[in-house]
Amino acid sequence: MPELAAQSWFMLQRQGRNLLRERVWVALLLIQPLVWLVLYSQLFTRITELGGFGTDDYLDFFLPGVVCMNAFFAGSWSGMATVTDLDRGVIERFLATPVRRSALVFSQVARAATQAGIQGSILIAIGLAIGADIAGGVIGGVAILVAGMLLAAGFSGISHALALIFRREATMIAAANFIALPLMFLSAILIARPLMPGWMQAVSRFNPVDWGVRAAREPALPGTDWLVVASYLGLLAGFTLLTAGFATWAFRAYQRTL
Repeated sequence: MPELAAQSWFMLQRQGRNLLRERVWVALLLIQPLVWLVLYSQLFTRITELGGFGTDDYLDFFLPGVVCMNAFFAGSWSGMATVTDLDRGVIERFLATPVRRSALVFSQVARAATQAGIQGSILIAIGLAIGADIAGGVIGGVAILVAGMLLAAGFSGISHALALIFRREATMIAAANFIALPLMFLSAILIARPLMPGWMQAVSRFNPVDWGVRAAREPALPGTDWLVVASYLGLLAGFTLLTAGFATWAFRAYQRTL
């Protein structure tokens, strides 16, 4: 385990350096979530009049939702980094080294979670600055970040597994869109659950994106039930372990094709 952790940390640092070289991409990663937060919160500002939101301020309702939405998309698209490494032969070169194969997978999952955590922190800080309120205080803010990080990590596992299976950028883009958009709308990211059609409410119970939203929104609104928060965080942790295993299996399947 210490060796795996050390190798995963080394690979995570490599990915961080690669990201920092793309300054425009770093800027977009920071600006895009901010645009979502500001535009969506202004667009739906009066929707709370319909009831069921647990607050009269849509910004309070939406802040944990946008943290989860940003994390979800970050995880869903993270497999593009693996496609790039495959195209450049980077993965094959690493296979010629003593690095553990699982470290290559875990570092990508950790990168997605770290990115989601940084972006989520910025979103929460800006949200508080423009008037949002987190009923759970500091602990509530931490719970929102943990939910976002687990959500990003879980979908990162799926994304990297698909990248190792498809190995083509166009196919990955199509797959990411096919997965991301339906799952986003089958969750309570943008709207209160009681306002969703009955069949959508039923389907959302099995949607990991909605698990993240429930875990993040519960400590953000008044009357926090921490048992609910813990239960959904537990579901997200199990989902992350499952998808990391899927990515590891896909990596081994890729090795057998070489």
